[in-house]
Amino acid sequence: MRKSIWAMSFFSLMVAGQCIAEPSGAAMREYEQAMEMTPDLENGRKVYRICAVCHTPEGWGLDSGAYPQVAGQLATVLIKQLADIRARNRDNPTMVPFTSPQLLGGAQEIADVAAYIAQLPMSPHNGVGPGIDLALGEQLYKDNCTECHGETGEGILDDHIPAIYGQHYRYLLRQFEWIKMERRRNADKKMVKQIHRFTHRDIRAVLDYVSRIKPPKEKLATEGWHNPDFPNFARPSTMHSGAGYMIDQRPTRPSRPR
Repeated sequence: MRKSIWAMSFFSLMVAGQCIAEPSGAAMREYEQAMEMTPDLENGRKVYRICAVCHTPEGWGLDSGAYPQVAGQLATVLIKQLADIRARNRDNPTMVPFTSPQLLGGAQEIADVAAYIAQLPMSPHNGVGPGIDLALGEQLYKDNCTECHGETGEGILDDHIPAIYGQHYRYLLRQFEWIKMERRRNADKKMVKQIHRFTHRDIRAVLDYVSRIKPPKEKLATEGWHNPDFPNFARPSTMHSGAGYMIDQRPTRPSRPR
């Protein structure tokens, strides 16, 4: 009897281990598939209608931190994050229904929408921090972040390391804290270890500095730019719209636009 109980327990642990290990493998397989596709920008535009509900037609998100700016992000990063969320390798309840196969087809559609988002011009006025500790923030960034995110926050395309220039301060703050708490399962292990010693002051200082790093001029939208692909789409009255962080609230299941 004891042997039977032990065997069942061992089997359960093995199955649990496989379930835990599987998401990262599934995500990487879909990432690799999407990377082999030739993106179709026209289809990417159609797919993006689903994303525009939260990220806005321009892809600028909200400086409340509820939704990040995705416009201008590296396509490899967008593909990796979409694949991770879909495979449950990154916990994001808000995004789960939007990445379902019913709404976001297979690897081809991931490649399509990522290419479309990557070519969108970025907001010239992203949300920034209070600006009270920028010297410390700059030093922390130079000492800890440039190896991966680059001198100007440009990221690394081939290693799907995100560009962080032009991102909203409050979104950066939340993601940084989640990575430090090991709440983001797909976070880089080296980064988790590196930032574990960061104090409350350090976190806010470095992210305030990051939020003020401007993207290259050629990546920025002109003043008053609206995405012409969505002329009649409802937009927030201000980039400051959005009450708090909505990431933990599961929305009503959306339907795919026709």
